[in-house]
Amino acid sequence: MRAFAFEQLRAEISAVKSVHHIGRVVEVARGVLMVSGLSGAAALGDLVEIGHGDRVRRGEVLQLHEDIVTVLPDGGADGLSIGDPVTHVGRNEIAPDDSWIGRVIDPFGQSIDGRPILRGAKSRPLRAEAPNPTERKALGPRLETGLAVFNTLLPIVRGQRVGLFAGSGVGKSTLLAKLATGLQADVVVLAMIGERGREVREFVERVLGPDGMKRSVVVTATSDQSPLVRRRCAWTAMAVAEYFRDQGRQVLLLADSVTRFAEAHREIALATGESSSLRGFPPSTSHLITSLCERSGPGIQSAGDITAVFTVLVAGSDMDEPIADILRGVLDGHVVLSREIAERGRFPAIDLLRSVSRALPDVASENENALIRETRSLLGTYERSEMMAQAGLYQHGTDPHLDKSIAVWPKLDRFLAESSADGISRCFEKLEACLSVDEAQS
Repeated sequence: MRAFAFEQLRAEISAVKSVHHIGRVVEVARGVLMVSGLSGAAALGDLVEIGHGDRVRRGEVLQLHEDIVTVLPDGGADGLSIGDPVTHVGRNEIAPDDSWIGRVIDPFGQSIDGRPILRGAKSRPLRAEAPNPTERKALGPRLETGLAVFNTLLPIVRGQRVGLFAGSGVGKSTLLAKLATGLQADVVVLAMIGERGREVREFVERVLGPDGMKRSVVVTATSDQSPLVRRRCAWTAMAVAEYFRDQGRQVLLLADSVTRFAEAHREIALATGESSSLRGFPPSTSHLITSLCERSGPGIQSAGDITAVFTVLVAGSDMDEPIADILRGVLDGHVVLSREIAERGRFPAIDLLRSVSRALPDVASENENALIRETRSLLGTYERSEMMAQAGLYQHGTDPHLDKSIAVWPKLDRFLAESSADGISRCFEKLEACLSVDEAQS
């Protein structure tokens, strides 16, 4: 224990700089600063501190010129003036540590839960490269999730990357909480990007609770913070997940939400003069999102895996909006939450027919795949004929398949909302019982 604490202390001491490069603000325009004196020291993406005394704020280097560095300040440029000192802090890195488990931190690795925190022995870049695709392991076995629908019809496997697409107020946060507490993993890393401030404490204390926090690291940037901090939140959470993955642990990464991550990047990109051509988003958005997602997934050799769930806010359930469209192309499955289903009181409000797990059919047996196909077929038949059946325009006996779909639909609908601690095999037994017409009618 003492050796462990000594390593942390040595890391803190080694992070202290004896020499600092200092520049000066020479121009303030359109929310960015032109700084002289740092061209020989700063690199793109480096952190700086602006001002002195009690007025110090952070900033990030956005552009480099021969004599001038462009800096975007954290929180806007209000109150800054010509001649203010700008101190070069260093590379955009983070130093995770095992002691961070059970803690709530900001995107800079600082504690926000009222207790001191120490940096790890080794720094990691925030924007690391994804593992070599030729050396990555294959997707692992199916994971127990604690939810019947994911144990059967939408399986999540080790190392899989899943998108959770939902509008506001349809149960997205509740579903994330159930996955955080029920899905098999050694460590859970939760990124709360641009979240409402009141929900952070509620999620930590009431949703995760003491048992959930025992294996979790929560990285949060609230909605009132600058786009620099909100964008950094996703990268910090990914770097923390990579730290535990490289130790051989199985990591669950929950990023809520990629939409707010992209919106923060849009603000920063527009400040640097990048055009908005993708329905208001700059062209760099696509690469930003795909590079983040590619860092998750199976590890290499003896490393662990990062099983990731990325949430997307889809306004008006528009699955073709840019962020949703980009994510669907790089993920291993997507889960769509429906407002119509939520309004009739079924949670999680998963629209099974619009949701896909690309782990199928490989992770299921022949009999399990047959049950999944039959369930989807019956639900699809019922959805196409629901209005006709409810209006009394359909005569029983005309179509045997439709008759069965009408008979089993109530029980299937209840099954999709079930929590389950009985394991995957037992969930399939329940699903098979749901497809029995005699049992559904009795």
